[in-house]
Amino acid sequence: MKSDFHEWSDVRVFLAVMREGSTLAASKVLGMAQPTVARRIDVLEHVTGLVLFDRSTKGFRPTVAAHALLPLAEAIEAAAADFGEVAARQRTAPLRPIRLSMTPNSLTTNLTSILARFRDAYPGTTFEFVATLDAVDLIKGDADVALRYARSIADERLFRTKMGDVYCSYFASPAYIDRHGLPRSVDEAAGHKFIINERLQGSSEPDQWLLSHISPDQIVARCQDFESVTAAVQTGMGIGVLGRIGATRSGLVRCFDPPDPVFASVWLVTGPDAHRRPEVRAFVADFAPRYAAFLKAEREEVLGTDP
Repeated sequence: MKSDFHEWSDVRVFLAVMREGSTLAASKVLGMAQPTVARRIDVLEHVTGLVLFDRSTKGFRPTVAAHALLPLAEAIEAAAADFGEVAARQRTAPLRPIRLSMTPNSLTTNLTSILARFRDAYPGTTFEFVATLDAVDLIKGDADVALRYARSIADERLFRTKMGDVYCSYFASPAYIDRHGLPRSVDEAAGHKFIINERLQGSSEPDQWLLSHISPDQIVARCQDFESVTAAVQTGMGIGVLGRIGATRSGLVRCFDPPDPVFASVWLVTGPDAHRRPEVRAFVADFAPRYAAFLKAEREEVLGTDP
């Protein structure tokens, strides 16, 4: 038979009246008004269909039905206490590591200093780094938070915060320019050699644009990442598209720009399950503005007002 009983808080009231012998005494133990205690007992009797107490001027005397329910009520009380104790232990238990995914070259001292400040504010927080060029599956939980470089984040299930943009240009080494000259626009690309990032050809608009203006025999190297492109450009092998900050710091010379110089945006992305964790939400709220400020300061330091 289905029971209509569902107010577990009434069990606490029932036990107090059982132990104290009256609704007045029980109200003092419970911190409730006496009429409220009496009303909760009336409701409990109505829901269970039982007379639980015989009323008299001397107080409330438990019936046989009340004594039959007493062990079960005490078991509910004990379970509620255990529930609270386990919840309290969980609140003080060591936090799970925050798994942060990023490209290998993103793990810089500036980034780790932001993480260190967060640990100072949230002691006990630890991090696991997933250094990869691939976009890890945040939906499946392969990482909790990812630092991503992309035009946009298409998956609407992900939580994302944009922190800045990466501007690119075509760069050459001083040695290459000494031998072949400095092309100031793609119209001057004839006779020059170029380095392509094959890994990004499917999504890199600058490389797609360049390939429509040069012939295949002008491509002298095909690389799989920006580090390889940078190394090839530094050797004087040819001209390649690179982020302006890194290339400028490497002493490379800016030749010309693609039509849209924004290569990608910098995003902090969180998976839905990870976003439910308070420490992850606190980390995102702390990290995103700090890293955005770092990107802005770095851009101004290296490039000035020109992004």
